Parts: sequence; structure tokens; C-alpha cells
Amino acid sequence: MKSIDVTIIGGGMITHDLILPSIYHLQRTGLVANLSVCALNTPPLKALLESPEIGQAFPGQSFKPYPALSEAPEKNFPELYQQVLSRMPPRQAAVVAVPDQFHYPVVKDALAANQHVLCVKPLVLKHEQAMEIEKLALERGLFVGVEYHKRFDRRSLIARRYYGLGHFGAFAMGEAKLIEPYYYRHSNFQNWFTVDQTDPFVYIGCHYVDLVFFITGLKPVEVAVAGVKGKFPNGNVGYLWANGRVRFENGAILSVINGLGYPDDAAGSNEQCLTMFCEGQGKSGLILHDDQYRGVAHSYLQGIGCAGSHYNYINPDFFRLVPWEGAGYKPVGYGFDSIAAIIGAIQRIENEVAALGETPGLNRRRQLIQEIDRQGLIATPANSSINELVVEAARLSILHDGDRARIVYGERPHVELCRG
Repeated sequence: MKSIDVTIIGGGMITHDLILPSIYHLQRTGLVANLSVCALNTPPLKALLESPEIGQAFPGQSFKPYPALSEAPEKNFPELYQQVLSRMPPRQAAVVAVPDQFHYPVVKDALAANQHVLCVKPLVLKHEQAMEIEKLALERGLFVGVEYHKRFDRRSLIARRYYGLGHFGAFAMGEAKLIEPYYYRHSNFQNWFTVDQTDPFVYIGCHYVDLVFFITGLKPVEVAVAGVKGKFPNGNVGYLWANGRVRFENGAILSVINGLGYPDDAAGSNEQCLTMFCEGQGKSGLILHDDQYRGVAHSYLQGIGCAGSHYNYINPDFFRLVPWEGAGYKPVGYGFDSIAAIIGAIQRIENEVAALGETPGLNRRRQLIQEIDRQGLIATPANSSINELVVEAARLSILHDGDRARIVYGERPHVELCRG
């Protein structure tokens, strides 16, 4: 099985905490060959290369930085990633890990450079853009995977199977919550998480809307989101809190609470959970996922982590670096599983068509991509574009002070404000 080259575009928090460690491990297990990271400027690249945690877990591993670290830290290179992509051999992997509003042009540039894509969620902010990407990628025989990692949580997979078997009944009423830490406000979020661009529902609430769709197969048809504004330390104004209500095609309702304000001194790294009540014949069913506290708590001698808290609820299931039979530490959890599945799918596609000619190879890549679409485990533009409709509806609603927005399906799916 031939390895593939990977270029990560974006050097921020998600790259440090999840993507780079995952790709490093895939590199040392033979799935990934050459690795590059491209950022806007040199400071985030330097931080990645000098990270004590990453260095301890992956001794001797590194990446090719773009721009070169010799460049002045204040100098920006907004178009450098295009040059890096164009120099890659065809049909390798581009990982798009930039702010949400830049996903669309960067993904399109990656496809134009004949590269497969792994993109952090949401794929794009408009449904038409998702459909455009789906069509363009399939025409070129390129795979696009969206990193909705909660799909790979074992409890989500179990719930999906049992719901499909009818063990819960039909989803009727639910609540989801995902509150990220307060210290996010002091990160690069303050430069892009502004009211005109995004909000907590779009950024993290989409995880749980996708998850309910993933478990039940029910399409959302109406969204209402109200936001609470606040100022970041640099003075930029953003929606720091959001409350959403999503109605599904069978009449079920999901309430979603999101924000950037979980106390840094609190025990958890965030607060998140999902509750789904279901209607059965003469009885009801329940899906209850306490995603914040999974039965593990640590109290440290000194505060560790970004917030430096002493007492911590530990989530062993999302992403942890643990001892293994090799050097350093290895990543475990559904965050890693999601990235490994997408990169693995790209590698399998390319290895299966390696001995085929150009036209048979293109046809076979298209077939393999459509098989993954139908399976519905890895999120793709074809099987998860309801998320873009939800995002569009959410932005329409929050910018109209929480008015309801309707999702209209059919030949040309779109969103519109509800009247009356």
C-alpha cells in the first residue's frame, strides 16, 4: 500500500490539538509519507514545531513549514498555500483547517490542484457551495471528507445502529449543549469569530445537528437561532452565546445551546451533552449522552492544560495521547479515528486504482467515492449537505434576531424566513 503526501493548510488550535498529532501517527504507521504545514505566517508554525507535548509524543518527527521560518514573523503569505498545493504530486491529500469563512475558496483551490480533501466542519457556509464542491470533486474523481468526528464516537455508532433497528422508537424531543472554554476568546478566534461571519451555533452546534441526522436519518426543516453578543479582548464584537431550535421533518424538535464561555477554572474542558426522547408504541425511548463527564476525574498537583485547572473531568474517548508499543505516545479516540478514516479512504482509493489507466482509474475512483457517500459514515458533501442548509438557516435567523428560517427541499434546496 503506497503512502500519500499530506499538506495541512492552517496552523491554529485544531491543528495543534488534533490534526497534526493524528497525521504524525499515520505517518509513522506508513499511511502518510511527506508532510507539510502551510500557515498565514511563521509564528503558528514555530509554535507547532516547538510544542513540548507534540515533541514528546512524536520524537524525531517534523514537517516542511510554509512559509520558511526564516521569514519575518509579521509578514503574511495569504496565497502561499496555492503554490504549495500546485507543487504536490496529483491526488494526494490537502487538510483544510482554516476559519469557516475561508473553507470554500481553499477547498476549491485544493480540488483545482487535483488533490483529495479533508476539511474541518462545517464544509462550507452555503448549500450551493457544497453542491458545487460535490460535483467538481466527483468530476475529477477526488474525495472530499468532512471531519464531523462525533460520527465516530462509539456511543454515536451504537445509537445509530439501535435507532435503525427500531429499539428507541421515533425521535420526538431533544436537547444538545456544547459550551467551549472561556480562554477561546483570547485565541485567534477574536480575529475571525465576528458577528458578520459566524456564531457558536454554526461553529459547534452543527456537530449535534449532524449527529441527530446521523443517528436518525431525519432531515431538519426549520431553524431559529438567537444570539448574545459580546466583545473579544481586541474589541471585536462576536456572538459569544447562541440558543438554537431545530425542527425535523417528522415534527421533532432539538434545542441547541452553544457558547464560548465555559469557566476556565471549572472541572471540564467544556460542557457538552445530548438527550433525545423518542416515541414508541405505548412507551417512550431515550438516548442520553453525557459527553462532558465520562466517569473519569483527575486532580493534579499543579494545573495543566490551556486553562491550567487542577481538578479535571477527563474525556478518554475524544482524543488522548497514550503509551503504546512504539516510541513516544500514540493518539486514541474518535477524533483520531475520524481523521484516520478520511486519510485512509484517500489512500485506499489511490492504491486501488494505481494499476489502472487514466479513464478506468477515474471511473473507479468515482465508484469508490459514491460507495463512501452511500455508506454515510464519513461525512461528505453528498451525504451531509443538510448541514449547509442548517448553517444558512441559522445565519439567516440569528441576523434577524431569532426569527424562524425554513429549509425548503426539492430540486433547488434553499432557506427562507418564515412569515407569520
